[in-house]
Amino acid sequence: MRTPAGKECDFYYEDFHRGRSKQECRLIRRNPDSEPWHPDDCQTCPVPDILWANACEYMTLHGEIKKGFLGFGRKMTVTATCTKHEGPIEDPMVGCPEWHTERTDLSIFFQSDEE
Repeated sequence: MRTPAGKECDFYYEDFHRGRSKQECRLIRRNPDSEPWHPDDCQTCPVPDILWANACEYMTLHGEIKKGFLGFGRKMTVTATCTKHEGPIEDPMVGCPEWHTERTDLSIFFQSDEE
């Protein structure tokens, strides 16, 4: 669904049908430690870019909104884990390096120049 920032995001949900006024981020809703979500948080959220750049079916995202220095500003922090290899992913934009080496259709990118 298209976010208030204009990007496509699988975790954003809105319902304005027949007088309803519901907007939510379902990624934040799973995390009770996060600050409450506001539609303005979509402006700087990295999740739509991560979803666009990475198609790993085993990657699970975890998001949290944190307050900035002295309570000013807000920032969305995203961590990712691989459910197939059961470990954290260092860079969610790239995905799990083990999963990429297992894929046969991407093997051409991992071959050395010597061949």
